[in-house]
Amino acid sequence: MEEDELEFADGLEDVLQLAPDVQLAIEQVFPSQDPLDRADFNAVEYINTLFPTEQSLANIDEVVNKIRLKIRRLDDNIRTVVRGQTNVGQDGRQALEEAQKAIQQLFGKIKDIKDKAEKSEQMVKEITRDIKQLDHAKRHLTTSITTLNHLHMLAGGVDSLEAMTRRRQYGEVANLLQGVVNVLEHFNKYMGIPQIRQLSERVKAAQNELGQQILADFEEAFPSQGTKRPGGPSNVLRDACLVANVLDPRIKQEIIKKFIKQHLSEYLVLFQENQDVAWLDKIDRRYAWIKRQLVDYEEKYGRMFPQEWYMTERIAVEFCHVTRTELAKIMRTRAKEIEVKLLLFAIQRTTNFEGLLAKRFSGCTLADGTVQKKPELPPPSMNPFLDDEPGTETDETMMEKSDIDRPKKPKVPDNPFHGIVSKCFEPHLYVYIESQDKNLSELIDRFVADFKAQGPPKPNVDEGGAVLPSCADLFVYYKKCMVQCSQLSTGEPMIALTTIFQKYLREYAWKILSGNLPKTTSSSGGLTITSLLKEKEGSEVAKFTLEELCLICSILSTAEYCLATTQQLEEKLKEKVDASLMERINLTGEMDTFSIVISNSIQLLVQDLDAACDPALTAMSKMQWQNVEHVGDQSPYVTSVILHIKQNVPIIRDNLASTRKYFTQFCIKFANSFIPKFINHLFKCKPISMVGAEQLLLDTHSLKMVLLDLPSIGSQVVRKAPASYTKIVVKGMTRAEMILKVVMAPHEPPVVFVDNYIKLLADCSTDTFQKILDMKGLKRSEQSSMLELFRQRLPAPPSGMENPSSISLTAPTPEQESSRIRKLEKLIKKRL
Repeated sequence: MEEDELEFADGLEDVLQLAPDVQLAIEQVFPSQDPLDRADFNAVEYINTLFPTEQSLANIDEVVNKIRLKIRRLDDNIRTVVRGQTNVGQDGRQALEEAQKAIQQLFGKIKDIKDKAEKSEQMVKEITRDIKQLDHAKRHLTTSITTLNHLHMLAGGVDSLEAMTRRRQYGEVANLLQGVVNVLEHFNKYMGIPQIRQLSERVKAAQNELGQQILADFEEAFPSQGTKRPGGPSNVLRDACLVANVLDPRIKQEIIKKFIKQHLSEYLVLFQENQDVAWLDKIDRRYAWIKRQLVDYEEKYGRMFPQEWYMTERIAVEFCHVTRTELAKIMRTRAKEIEVKLLLFAIQRTTNFEGLLAKRFSGCTLADGTVQKKPELPPPSMNPFLDDEPGTETDETMMEKSDIDRPKKPKVPDNPFHGIVSKCFEPHLYVYIESQDKNLSELIDRFVADFKAQGPPKPNVDEGGAVLPSCADLFVYYKKCMVQCSQLSTGEPMIALTTIFQKYLREYAWKILSGNLPKTTSSSGGLTITSLLKEKEGSEVAKFTLEELCLICSILSTAEYCLATTQQLEEKLKEKVDASLMERINLTGEMDTFSIVISNSIQLLVQDLDAACDPALTAMSKMQWQNVEHVGDQSPYVTSVILHIKQNVPIIRDNLASTRKYFTQFCIKFANSFIPKFINHLFKCKPISMVGAEQLLLDTHSLKMVLLDLPSIGSQVVRKAPASYTKIVVKGMTRAEMILKVVMAPHEPPVVFVDNYIKLLADCSTDTFQKILDMKGLKRSEQSSMLELFRQRLPAPPSGMENPSSISLTAPTPEQESSRIRKLEKLIKKRL
């Protein structure tokens, strides 16, 4: 029996094991401190808590009674809850039935309401049907009354219009006609009615009659063949113009055309092609005549025509068209008589007149009589390259530089009348272009003559190399021609002028710049210098004088200025010319020409200094280095090289102060020329003893220090040499030092010598190795074995290489080079 109870208890305990979240929810809803309510209740621990000692077992009966009482209370509570849930299902079914009955009642009420609404709507429609009919009747009646009123007004207006037309009462007709036309627009959909169509035809007939009548009145007042004009404007004609505004626009255009033609008839007679005043030298009289006529028109007829007709401007525009045609005709006939001064005079007067028109009129009649708004002007620019600002011209060079260095100025189309007359001069601008060609040719010849007469510029080391003044004169003249031609035309003449500019930029580059570079004694010509070295000691080489060096620097600075200015000139020409012709302006060839002059000038300076150092290097190669017994100070040939460098470089640097980048190019080119030549002469020093190699190593280090200091040698301001130049010098002279270190190394054992050579020089060329062996003075038999061993010790060539003898090893890293330099300096200090 006890076993059964224990099994039942274990099964009950398994059933009462709830999930953790369920247990947590129960604890939150029914918080309790009773140990019996805990999920991890342990009966043994609970009994031990009730009876901690044996003495506490004395009241066990009391504890058992309390537990039984608690069990009985729990049973009562459970029984009450179970009994309470017995009637819940029955109550729920009863509540559901009551809800269903309520829903059925609600649906019935909704259906009743819907039926009543439909009946109400039908009743409202029956009530409002009559009201809608009344509304339609009212609207139709109103439309009929309005239409009848319009018809009455139209019929009366047409009768009045015909009567007033016959009596020429144009003042009343102007207002009446506009009203009749407006009323007639309301009858466009009734044109199928014969009476309405008849009224419309009567209106059109009246308009045609008015147009013919007004044209006849103007023809009578201003006869085409007549020469006399009325003393003042007629009121009838003024009112007729108001009527013409309402009529067909062709009537208005016909009136304007006839009036302007009659107004300009005298002009065509006075300035006929065979008249003396028709030629270009008296072109001022044409413009003076139209000015008088416009003043006369304003006084006599200003009030006759409406302001919106812009009659004054129309007269001026028609005058311009006639003048352009007449001038083109007479210039074609007398083209041989056109001279540059006469052409420029006529163009200047014409452009002044066009500018006067732009100030006086808006240009609204230039395109089919439609009003054109003036384009908004872009913000003003600070670049005066396109402006002829007043100012002194004592220093044109500085003015030109400032003009070109400033920002661009965009085109401003602020004159709608530009070219309206002056366009006729464009076919004859070849006269101007030919004149500029001739003037520029004379200018270049004068530059050449002045240079020969004045000689090269005097050396001015304090202020740097001066730009030749002729280049400033040339570009100032270019600017003047460009501005002048752009005022004449922005089309093909500008392209022709650009071609002339290109021609004389090239001539300036070759005749003034390249042509005045100092000549060398080379019989082969060109810009290369042939060294005039002699074999004996004390021989001298042909060198440039101080004046010649300054001249070369001045030509270089001038070419640099011309290069920059030509680039700016190209940009300004593209701004001036039409957009469709911009691609045809290209001064790249001329800029390349000035770049060639710069390169040739730098090459001359390099070759001069290089040639000056050749005797010293020749002396170095002819010394008996195997007989040197001790290491002393630097050798005389090093002193000679340093002396030439100190003589030339400060002069070149000071004269190229304004173009530092080209001085840097000079230094780089000299280093690239001198260092390989020095190494070649180094190979000629054979045989060399150990002491001789040490002396050469000391000399090489001295030259290296001088070359590193070359950009700032002899200068009070010490500047750091450019990194590109320093890299070239360090790389080249370190190779020379490594060659001497290999020469100093013992050739026994051969394997160590060969490996040391490959490591120090990183050069796999057998020719270089052969030269090293010659410098050491080895016999031919020793050299053969060395060369064979060298070929064996060479590293394997990369795939695809056919000639292993031409392979160079990887260049040493900067850390390796600096380490070798430090070792070399220690060696030199030790020997000294």
